[in-house]
Amino acid sequence: MIELVDGPLSLGLVPELGGSIAFLRIAGRDAMRPLSAADAAAGNVLGVASFPMIPYANRIDGNAFTFEGRTYRVAPNNGDEPFNVHGSGWKSAWTVEEATATTAVLALEHAGGTDDPYSYRAVQRFTLADGALTLVTTIENRGPRRMPFGFGHHPWFPRDPDTTLKFRARSFWLEGPHGVVSDRISVTPELDFREHRPLPAGWRNNDYGGWDGRAELRFPARGVGLAIEAGPLYENLMFYADPKRDVFCLEPQTNASCALNRTETDLGVIVLAPGESAEERLMFRPFLI
Repeated sequence: MIELVDGPLSLGLVPELGGSIAFLRIAGRDAMRPLSAADAAAGNVLGVASFPMIPYANRIDGNAFTFEGRTYRVAPNNGDEPFNVHGSGWKSAWTVEEATATTAVLALEHAGGTDDPYSYRAVQRFTLADGALTLVTTIENRGPRRMPFGFGHHPWFPRDPDTTLKFRARSFWLEGPHGVVSDRISVTPELDFREHRPLPAGWRNNDYGGWDGRAELRFPARGVGLAIEAGPLYENLMFYADPKRDVFCLEPQTNASCALNRTETDLGVIVLAPGESAEERLMFRPFLI
């Protein structure tokens, strides 16, 4: 594990386990669900604090998509789930290209193959400074033709009874079978989080579109909160909350869920020609309450 420290902030990274975050702390208090020793020993990437979603975020419905007249296929990659989720980045070991007391750079060179049409280079630069973690993600198309890309990060948070959320978005995607999105609707009052609200009592696994790039989470019993600030490419915020679990997720991502399967043009898909790259910033600012 790589550990970065800057004043009261500390960050743990596990490059070989999906290039993931193991913990993010302020004054020793966790601002995300930390990776346990058991999950670390088992190599369980679903136990990390946050993992990257690259070269697209969330699902590919039916494990296939068509782009510029070509149909591409991918393979299921998450246990019993029928569809590919989150791409290949979280399933790969990343290389440490730089590590100092407050900065780390992780890189992944991925060559596609059967049931994987993507060849790319991805870089994550983590920096602790000015009371925040800044994460800059870069992805470069290393394949032979233009391809649709996306990326994001998948944090896990503790689900406490007094947890509250605050964020603003313009639309809400209804969920279909197997986590696939169906229809896009306006954000109704019961779905709105523009002011701090507790977690919903029922199931949620939905993409909020038209996100303004700001969110705040509060965990009063733990005495900690977390502000999230994202650059303009992060147009979507995925919200996963299962009342039967002691964790939930709030995932900043560029593309809407299942965007590669849909015909709308405003879903955050980033088209890159061979050799082209895209880059965006994501900031996590823990604070004490």
